[in-house]
Amino acid sequence: MEWLRLTSERYHKLYHSYSATFDCNETIRNHAEESLVPRDGFLTNFLGTIVKPSYFDKTVVGKEGDVEPIPIPGNWHACMSEWGACLRALDLAQSPFTIVELGCGWGCWLNNMAVAARNKGFDYELIGVEGDPHHIDFAKETCQLNGISSKNLELHHGIAAATNGVALFPKQTVIGKNWGLEPIFSASQQQQEEAVHSGKYTALPMLSLQDVIGTHNTIDLLHLDIQGGERNLIENSLTTLSEKVAYMFVATHSRRNEKSIKSVLRNQHWKLEIERPAIYKMQITGPRLKIDGVQGWRNTQLLPL
Repeated sequence: MEWLRLTSERYHKLYHSYSATFDCNETIRNHAEESLVPRDGFLTNFLGTIVKPSYFDKTVVGKEGDVEPIPIPGNWHACMSEWGACLRALDLAQSPFTIVELGCGWGCWLNNMAVAARNKGFDYELIGVEGDPHHIDFAKETCQLNGISSKNLELHHGIAAATNGVALFPKQTVIGKNWGLEPIFSASQQQQEEAVHSGKYTALPMLSLQDVIGTHNTIDLLHLDIQGGERNLIENSLTTLSEKVAYMFVATHSRRNEKSIKSVLRNQHWKLEIERPAIYKMQITGPRLKIDGVQGWRNTQLLPL
């Protein structure tokens, strides 16, 4: 999701503008660790997860050695609705807790949910998919920093998609500057050759959800944030979702996307437990998306009410 810069009272109120069937505030607070000790060179959050601020091209540079407060209404990378949805999935799960993060970046939710699960005494299994090779390196290093064994971690360098194929992923000129790059899906052979020859793109495999999950029986949390491709992936993965995914977080990238995802899942045994609509900034040229929306979905076939 787009980084949150909590400097405006207006946005503080907007981040609170969610609807939920559970107490989001209490869910987050229940996972907060007490007496956390700051670590030189790292930013520590309320769970005890650590990260290098130097990854993020000014976003949190200067916060080395800080311990963050509880993220209500949010912190530098997620609003309380996203935290609440992901921790809700952990509260409904049993050990081992298994998470798939599509578009995992620096391994944000892999790391945070592994640390939260460990705090709870759970084992965990982590699966991530990411297109940027530098972000993959960040994810590996952050997992190591947080004491996550490589035997509990699967990282795939590719593009999460509805079907298999080849996608073109843009190369970054400044590492860590852009965390929302959008791939070109199902490129033709000619497009692939021209794009790769230009030096601006890398050809990567498109990985279906079924292939990513592999032989895992149940995914306790699917974190889905793939820059607008969420509806297409959901619509083409309904059987896999129904049979294997207990809880799903979806980052929406427009009000239209929110509506279409609801239309797909409405009659598929899924219950929307938390939602905050996408936030737009009104401009003379028209509305511009400011902050992605949030949806947390419970699979009532795997997690009966």
